[in-house]
Amino acid sequence: MRRFGCFTTRWLCIITLTASSVFASDASVAQRLTQNDTQLPTLRSSSDVVSNEEIRLGQAWLRQFRAQVPQWQDPISHYYLDGLIARLAPYSQLGGLRAQTIMVDSPSLNAFAVPGGIIGVNAGLFAFAADEGAFASVLAHEMGHLSQRHYARGSARAEQNQLPAMAGMLAGLLLAASGAGDAGMAAAMGSQAAVMQDQLAYSRRFEEEADRVGLQTLADAGYDPEAMVRMFRDMLNMARLQGSTPPEFLLTHPITDNRLSDTQARAARLEVSHRRDNSLLYDMMRGRALLHIHANNPQDAVTRLKEEDPDPDAVRYLEALIMAENGQTDQALQAMDRLARQHPDFTALPASAAEVAFEARRYDDAISRSQQLLRLIPNYLPAQLIMAEAQLQRDPQAAFAQLRDITTQHPETPYAFDLLADAAGRSGHNGWGHLARAEYLQLTGRVDRGIQQLDIARDTAEQQGDDNLLGRIAQRREAFMDYREALDKF
Repeated sequence: MRRFGCFTTRWLCIITLTASSVFASDASVAQRLTQNDTQLPTLRSSSDVVSNEEIRLGQAWLRQFRAQVPQWQDPISHYYLDGLIARLAPYSQLGGLRAQTIMVDSPSLNAFAVPGGIIGVNAGLFAFAADEGAFASVLAHEMGHLSQRHYARGSARAEQNQLPAMAGMLAGLLLAASGAGDAGMAAAMGSQAAVMQDQLAYSRRFEEEADRVGLQTLADAGYDPEAMVRMFRDMLNMARLQGSTPPEFLLTHPITDNRLSDTQARAARLEVSHRRDNSLLYDMMRGRALLHIHANNPQDAVTRLKEEDPDPDAVRYLEALIMAENGQTDQALQAMDRLARQHPDFTALPASAAEVAFEARRYDDAISRSQQLLRLIPNYLPAQLIMAEAQLQRDPQAAFAQLRDITTQHPETPYAFDLLADAAGRSGHNGWGHLARAEYLQLTGRVDRGIQQLDIARDTAEQQGDDNLLGRIAQRREAFMDYREALDKF
C-alpha cells in the first residue's frame, strides 16, 4: 500500500516521546509507582540508571537498523503507536527515558526493545493482536525490559566490561530483527559464550520480570491485565502449530505453560480502576496494517479484520482505503468524511482523507484538508508531512519553510530530511539542501556519505557567505564524527 508519494522509500518516519513529560499532571503516578516497587519482585537496584553510553549505542543500533531493514512507512499508524506508548509510559517505570519507535515492514509477529529506549514492532503485530489491550500488553512487556535495563544487566553479568558485550548483543538483535532468526540469536549469545547456560537461565528471569512489570503497567494504564494472558495463550497456540519455525517474537520471548499460568495468576490479582476502551481506533489501525500486508489481495484484509468482530466503522474505514487504492477517490473521500463527522475526535480520519487526496494528486485538496486539521492540532505530524509533500508540488519555498520547522521538532525523522533536501533544491537553498541530505544519510546509517555531503554544504555556504549555515555545519560535523565512532562498535 503506497503512502505519501516518497514513502515508498525505505526510511523510517520516527517520533520521539519524552516519557516523563506525558501526563505530568497526574499526581497519582508517583504514588502508584511507589506501591509497585513493593508489590513487584525486581532484579534492578534503585541506583541503576540508563547510561549515556547505552543511549549512544542504542542510537547507533537504530541507524544500522534503518540501513539494513525495510520499515513500514505509515505515519498515521506510527502516530497511533507513539500515542499508545505515551499512554503506557507514566506507569512503566521508564522514568525520564525517552522512547523511540520503529515499525518493521514484515507480516510476522515480532516486537523488540533495544537499550537507549528504542521499541520496535512489526506490521504483523497489528495483524496478530485482536484488540488494543492485547497489542498494548506486548508493548508493556517490552517497556518492562527497558525499565529494568535487562540487556545492560545481562551484559554486565557476562563480562566485567559490559559495553563490548552490549554491542555484541545489539548486533545479534539487529540480525534477529532483520529476519536472521536463529542466526541472530546465536550472534546475540556469542558475545557471552563463556556463561551461556547461566545467561539463558538469567534471561528467563528477565522475561518473568518484564511480564510482572508489564502486567502492572497495563492495569495502571487502564487495560485489563487479562489481555496479556490472552495474547500469551494465542502465541503459545501459534508456537505449537508452527513447530520448529515459530515467529521471531517466540524465539526471543519463549512462551511456556508455566509462564502462561504464572501470568494468569498474577493478572487475576490486579485491579483496574479506570478502564479504557479505544477499540475503534485500534481496529482502524489494524485495518491499515492488514491492507499493507495483503496489498496484492485487499479483500483478504477485510476478511481477516472481520474475523475478530471489529467495530463496523473500522470495516467501513478499511473499505474506504480500498476504494482509494482502486481509484474511486470521490467515493473514498465521501466515506472518510462521513466517518470523520461521526467520530470528530479521531484525527486519523481527516488525515486519511488528506492522504487519499494527495495520492490522487489532488494537491490543493490535500493542502486544504491538512491545513484545516492543523488549525485544530498544530503539531500533528502526519498532517504536517502530507501538507509539506503537497506544498512541494505547488510552492517549494513554503514547503522548505514548513520542513525546516518539522525537522527542528523531529530531528530523528529521516523522511522529513529527505523531503527538506528536495524542497531546498527546488527553492534555491542549495547549502541547506546538502545539509538536509547529510542528515538523511547519517540517520539511515550512511555516516561517511553524510560527512561528504557536509563538506559540499560547507563549500556552498562559503560561496554564498552564509555564516549561519557554516556554524550549523560545523556543529553537525562534530556530531557526525561521534555517530561514526559509535557505529564502529558494530
